[in-house]
Amino acid sequence: MHHISVSMGAVKRKRQIAASGLASGAVLLRNARLHPEIVMLTLPKHNRYDYSVIGERKDYSWPGGKRLAFCTTTNIEVYAYRKGTGWDPAKKGEPQQQRNYSWRDYGNRVGIWRLFDMFEQFNLPAAHNINSLLYEYHPQITDKIRARGDEVIGHGRTNAERQNDLWELDEKRLIDDVTQEMTKREGKPPKGWMGPAAAESNVTIDLLKEAGYKYVMDWPADDQPFWLKTRSGPILSVPYPAELNDSASIIHRENTPEQFADMIVNQFDEMVEQCAAQPLVMTLSLHPFVVGQPFRLPSLRKALKHCVEHPKKDRVWWTRPGDVADFCYSLPPGTIPGEGPK
Repeated sequence: MHHISVSMGAVKRKRQIAASGLASGAVLLRNARLHPEIVMLTLPKHNRYDYSVIGERKDYSWPGGKRLAFCTTTNIEVYAYRKGTGWDPAKKGEPQQQRNYSWRDYGNRVGIWRLFDMFEQFNLPAAHNINSLLYEYHPQITDKIRARGDEVIGHGRTNAERQNDLWELDEKRLIDDVTQEMTKREGKPPKGWMGPAAAESNVTIDLLKEAGYKYVMDWPADDQPFWLKTRSGPILSVPYPAELNDSASIIHRENTPEQFADMIVNQFDEMVEQCAAQPLVMTLSLHPFVVGQPFRLPSLRKALKHCVEHPKKDRVWWTRPGDVADFCYSLPPGTIPGEGPK
């Protein structure tokens, strides 16, 4: 009987709690109707851009009446030996050691040169997100980029570090180091920035704007460029893929080379149709140590061949992110979504 009385008491308490919960729910619903400002859930949010529906924006075309801007970008990176951050080819979260260091170094010794050959095969312009230490460690690569007339984009000093957890003064120094080195080597400052691992602090784009950058590629929120707000005025966001990215696809989601190539083809086929309604940007992100491996190159080659030989290729502007940004800055105010330059 003792156990029964305890059980009955527990049941009674549960019923009381349930009834209280129902009553509380009724009060919340009533208060929500009478005072929505009191009970509405408020999420942490940013003030960098406002919501914009793609079908409600102004129309424009890219140079020559083109509708789809196609940008091919590589990520050419320098890493610290056994220190800092960096991907591993075999296991997620592995410590830094000689295996993953040398696997990534394959991209600079071999992979990027295979990609240069492929770009030339298809007459594709390219842009390269480069660590500024690349000039010192592998100058042959930056010489080749310059000879091709490709764009270089600021990509931190090294991918062995991230800027999202730096104090503001330290992050400013990082950005200044990159900008000064690239300006010295190229004779002009870089226009764009894509942070290592697309990592940002709360003030990254403020610092980039103040350092003279015209655009960033860390905000994969759209298929069109849009203006981001900073404390010193607007900076342009040029579309850059979190998904159409060989590192994200092959290393993290463990897709095959064929699956990644299918992503490129499907993305292109869909966007070359969508661009009839809106001007769009399709950016492809490649890492030489990933897609530059011999067994992955044939699938990439087939995908790029499909794009450049597509029946509707005349709709496409084969270009670079910096050219996209320059064109956007030349358009009348109010054309690009967001609050642009006055």
